[in-house]
Amino acid sequence: MILQVTPDGEAIIAGAQTDLSAELLLTIAGREDSRVTELGSSHGMRGLFVRNGRQFQVFYATPDGERVIPGVMWDASGKNITREQVAHLPGVAPTVTIGGEKETGAVSSAGRTTAVSALEAARGATFGTIGSEAAPRIYVFIDPLCGYSVRAVQQLQPFIAAGRVLVAIIPVSVLDYEDEGRSTKSALAMLSKPADQMASAWSHGDLHGPASYDAEELLRRNMVIAEAIGLRGTPTVIWRKQDGSEGRVDGLPEDWNAVIASIGSESHAAR
Repeated sequence: MILQVTPDGEAIIAGAQTDLSAELLLTIAGREDSRVTELGSSHGMRGLFVRNGRQFQVFYATPDGERVIPGVMWDASGKNITREQVAHLPGVAPTVTIGGEKETGAVSSAGRTTAVSALEAARGATFGTIGSEAAPRIYVFIDPLCGYSVRAVQQLQPFIAAGRVLVAIIPVSVLDYEDEGRSTKSALAMLSKPADQMASAWSHGDLHGPASYDAEELLRRNMVIAEAIGLRGTPTVIWRKQDGSEGRVDGLPEDWNAVIASIGSESHAAR
């Protein structure tokens, strides 16, 4: 993978710089509102969303406009900037509807939604676990194809091995717009596994085969929950602190030791 550093040094773009200028890109795209959408400037790079029928691509123009980079921007914390920029565009990021209306809040057993905390919402998701059931629990929303999600679980392994934390892995699909729908297929494959095999199947790349009959419904519910808590990217880490408040980190935590040390003893109580 080729990574381009933004002018401010605070983000990267996963993509190779081309010889195409922003002006030429706009000319080729036809300058039609339905085909080109300005995404504004982020970290010194002008974002351009270009659609051609059902296909689309985000480009980032260099400050002088002489080069564009097709790719995805991530900031230093692991947050997917591109996803935030395109989330409002129809047909780009996955959306969830029930009965024709957009759902907000957490999902109840009756399929309705209520306003609850992020931690309570996470507890209602479908997930697989890694670690000892006697350890305090944290919840980690992941996209199976998100490199930062993979890194988060790798960084948690020493704490898991030491029995200091039980990690609940919640699969969602938020990267379909950049991986041609493979995130959804991988999330469905994870949710087709038993809870005690879900995380290990993901870590070993065992995400093949047909989805189970209920996998789509489980993913739909996870996506509703993700939307209800305002998920901005993966990984997103949620836990109960020792003082009873909720902890949350969107992206990779800068200090896992601090996160683990702050977990309250009741974190695993409501399951």
